[in-house]
Amino acid sequence: MKNKQVIYNNNFDLHSLNKFSSVMTLGNGYLGVRAAYEEYYTGQTRGMYVAGVYNKASANDTSDLVNLPDIFGMLIEIDGKIFSMLEGQVLSYQRALIVETGELRREFIWKNKTGARFQFVFQRFVAKDRLHLLASKVTITSLDQQARIKIITGIDAQQTNFGRQHLIEESVRVFNEEILQGVYQTTETGITIAIAASIHAPVASRISFSAKNRQLNAAIVQDIAKDEPFVFEKIGTVYTSLESENPESDGLADLKVNRLLGYEALFEKSANAWQEFWLQKGIEIQSTDEFDQTAMDFALYHMEIMTPAHDERFSVGAKGLTGEGYKGHVFWDTEIFIAPFHLFTEPETAKKLLRYRYLHLQQAKEKAAQNGYEGALFPWESALSGKEETPEFAAINIRTGTRQKVASSLSEHHIVADIAFLVVQYFQNTLDQEFMKNEGLALLKETAQFWISRTVEEGNKLSIKDVIGPDEYTEHIDNNTYTNYMAYYNVEQALYFMDQFEDSDEQLVSQGMDFLKRLYLPVPNEDKIIPQDDTFLSKPEIDLTPYKQTQGSQAILLDYSRAEVNEMQILKQADTVMLLYLFPDLFPKEVVAKNLHYYEEHTIHDSSLSKAIHAIVAARCGDDEVAYRFFKEACLIDLGPNPHSSDEGIHAASLGAIWLTAMFGFANMSQAAGRLTFNPKLPKNWSELAFPLTYQGRKLTVKLTHERIEIVKLAGLDLDVEINGDQYHLSDRVEAEIEN
Repeated sequence: MKNKQVIYNNNFDLHSLNKFSSVMTLGNGYLGVRAAYEEYYTGQTRGMYVAGVYNKASANDTSDLVNLPDIFGMLIEIDGKIFSMLEGQVLSYQRALIVETGELRREFIWKNKTGARFQFVFQRFVAKDRLHLLASKVTITSLDQQARIKIITGIDAQQTNFGRQHLIEESVRVFNEEILQGVYQTTETGITIAIAASIHAPVASRISFSAKNRQLNAAIVQDIAKDEPFVFEKIGTVYTSLESENPESDGLADLKVNRLLGYEALFEKSANAWQEFWLQKGIEIQSTDEFDQTAMDFALYHMEIMTPAHDERFSVGAKGLTGEGYKGHVFWDTEIFIAPFHLFTEPETAKKLLRYRYLHLQQAKEKAAQNGYEGALFPWESALSGKEETPEFAAINIRTGTRQKVASSLSEHHIVADIAFLVVQYFQNTLDQEFMKNEGLALLKETAQFWISRTVEEGNKLSIKDVIGPDEYTEHIDNNTYTNYMAYYNVEQALYFMDQFEDSDEQLVSQGMDFLKRLYLPVPNEDKIIPQDDTFLSKPEIDLTPYKQTQGSQAILLDYSRAEVNEMQILKQADTVMLLYLFPDLFPKEVVAKNLHYYEEHTIHDSSLSKAIHAIVAARCGDDEVAYRFFKEACLIDLGPNPHSSDEGIHAASLGAIWLTAMFGFANMSQAAGRLTFNPKLPKNWSELAFPLTYQGRKLTVKLTHERIEIVKLAGLDLDVEINGDQYHLSDRVEAEIEN
């Protein structure tokens, strides 16, 4: 395994404070901590989040992923003056997220107004091998003269979610002049959070403690000689009542054991766990542009730290655990964009993400009934309770003073079929009979029943009316191609697995057969264009060139109202292209290529999900240059030059889609007819792509060049694979030439 790439931020810039706080987040799936600077700057959003800790600030609000008390912040004084990089002069500077080991490191030399120079090294990590542990280390060296260092740090419960306070302070204590602990409770959900931190300072330091205004602090004062490093360490634990009957005592006990090891020993254990992750799940790209590997490493790192693989009661929010965007809610992103990575590397994690949906099946059935449907209607946005969390109204239009009603929870129902799609994908990958017989079949049957009840009679056909597809710029449309085909697949697979597992439900079978026979499925017109819905192709067109140049900003909504956009051929992301990605053999290749081109012309790519999906379909169509360009642009969504691209958190689904592009676009992998198939389409810039796979209990590695493919079985039974249409029996190793 070659060394993983490092994410650098080597320019201290107030404009990008919050972007890099998101991009450089540390985490482990249980806990996420934004990479805010230790010292305080106006406008900087600090943030620590635990999977599943949601709360409503008031009865009429939707749930927020709670921003917990901060543990890494500190006020630093040097010779009585508060340190800030805005004062004095920064002579050298480097900040790096070392994804290989999961450490954030900042190192610089700073000169104060009197000309004295100081070297600072800040280090921190969230433990990969221990869910509840995090640590930081500060080293300050005076390079010119004796100096007095003072650090004030502790547990800061003044943090809010954009001004909304979610926590009641239950108690704050200091134990043995070494350990601070704050215990808090969410105001509505009643979750207890216990945060503890130990202070490790030089023996000669003077330490005092205070508690005021929701802050529990330790003040450390130390006189240091020239070239004598001042080293300060802080080890912390976070426990909640979601996983512990007594988070207060469990957090203290855990901290008392681990604090004795110190930062370096604890970090080594965590780094070893990260090394194991990269060995098992890392992807290696040989490219003329090293950024391709950087972007892939970044995507895999974040997919690992955003996923609560430890607990099936939780799922992945649209921003992971990196910020408060979308209030930390769970969307269809999880099933379609994020779960596949886990499915093909660690299927048990994908199973837990499905179990999250299964555990909330009752709430989905209740939502369906409330809306006049049968079966299960899963919420467009969900959190801890499994109930609908989509806000009723969007933000206020500052020019009109009005709020627009959010229609997603009322009409964006494709999430129902998206969940069913992952159920089938999971079974095809794992052959997990027990899951499919119980949870899987229950999910398929209830979602199928929903679609059957969702249709209306139109002559001898069934239509699905008043929906929103993945393209959210076209609302309240009829017979959305993506939705109809996904609903068809949902019902088809429900009937298939009912038959396979001898589940006798004659009424559902009868209704399902009628549904499959009569559901309207849009087909290509005489120009081979598949209509996105009943009216899209009849709507007027405008030149989208200026809006494509500002894609991702939704600039078109500054010139047109949503109602006007809805009545033109303007797409945020292309539903039809999304369908072609999920079902590569649904239409002939020439139809796929023509629709990719047509819909891309009408797509602004204002959604972060759009570019990578276009890259995959373009790669399959053999359009190498377009596919690679879209891939590069998708990688820049979080890592590009826009200083505010990720202020409220990274784009979780977009990062999942970077992995999808490599697997389902450039490697052109699929699972069909019970076997893995490959028809590689490597970009010209890539000379090699190598990755691990888990499939039906086998552990595999795949290595691709433009000329050859090599598949090695590391564990499990023999397997049949298909490469460029030819079948191979994999008992140990298969090598084949690739047709270009």
